[in-house]
Amino acid sequence: MPVAAHRSEAPTAIRTDLGAIFVSLELSQSKWLITSLSPGGGEKMSKHAVATGDVAGTLARFAELKRRARARTGQCFPIIVVQEAGLDGFWIHRVLEAEGIESHVVDPASIATSRRRRRAKTDRIDGEALVRALLAYQRGEPRVCAMVRVPTPEEEDRRRLSRERQALTNERVRHVIKGLLFSQGVSDYEPLRRDRRKRLEECKTGDGRPLPGHLKAQIGRELDRLELLLEQIKAVEAARDAMLSATTVVSPAPAMLLTLKGIGPEFTAVLWSEGLSRHFDNRRQVAAYAGLAPTPWQSGSVDHDQGVSKSGNPRLRTTMIQMAWLWVRHQPQAALTLWFRHRVKQNGGRLKKTTIVALARKLLVALWKYVNAGVVIEGAIIKTV
Repeated sequence: MPVAAHRSEAPTAIRTDLGAIFVSLELSQSKWLITSLSPGGGEKMSKHAVATGDVAGTLARFAELKRRARARTGQCFPIIVVQEAGLDGFWIHRVLEAEGIESHVVDPASIATSRRRRRAKTDRIDGEALVRALLAYQRGEPRVCAMVRVPTPEEEDRRRLSRERQALTNERVRHVIKGLLFSQGVSDYEPLRRDRRKRLEECKTGDGRPLPGHLKAQIGRELDRLELLLEQIKAVEAARDAMLSATTVVSPAPAMLLTLKGIGPEFTAVLWSEGLSRHFDNRRQVAAYAGLAPTPWQSGSVDHDQGVSKSGNPRLRTTMIQMAWLWVRHQPQAALTLWFRHRVKQNGGRLKKTTIVALARKLLVALWKYVNAGVVIEGAIIKTV
């Protein structure tokens, strides 16, 4: 008969000398799942659900965890909480910090997961994975996860202007007035011109008829919404310019960016609010935050580059690629432009899109050095006031 292997008593998953109760919050629109691992409780994690938004219930659960840990060990332990960055933003983190609780926000994409084709995924499993990631992070293990630097409420609010303008601009593009008229043989109508109403009255179909009544009424309603969007975009741009002027009193970075030819108020607002207002230790962190850092693939004899990671701030990355194209046009004698043209010439005029991404990374690092250390970009043209 098979003999059962002797199993020694399993060691506890957390030592009391670590001096903390580790808690993860798995947030959803229906409930919050609190997963905790306490000193003296063995390797089993406790789980408790509270209603979404029930801050009082969450704090009461934390107090209960501290009471039970003290009853088991005779010591009082602080609580360390982790949650994923997501739809709930950072208000829960700020509530916990105000209560004197150490809180962390983790990038969920940075946590290692099973590579099985069909891996199990539940809130319970995710909660336990967050606790294990927090334990490893507190032990100082490198690359176990990436904690998010939580912006201040002022920094978070400052980003609203450029993001709202982008949303309004995207909505403006979705108005298909030109497409509606093109189906009737009208191809020279410009809805963004000031005489759009008058021009609409003068439009004739391709076969010489006046515009059909229902079509004309539909285009009139589209113009009503378009004009509202244009007014809102103007208001947002005015608020953006006021914000940049006020920020110049605190930091000279926005004014320094505006002095470079090819960089206007919108690019400056996005660059400053989304990236350059943050602290970075080195250029690798700057490129990684924008998702412009290279992603290597090396295993044995296989060694190649997979392109940029795209794991950073998508707004900053998109803006930098747009700016790189404009930089080549408006800064023809800059060292970065000459590097770009030389690389394209070496490739026989091919791989322009790949090279422009590399230029965007170099340009972002150069702008970071420019606004933080005053290192002038070689050959860059400065606007004359």
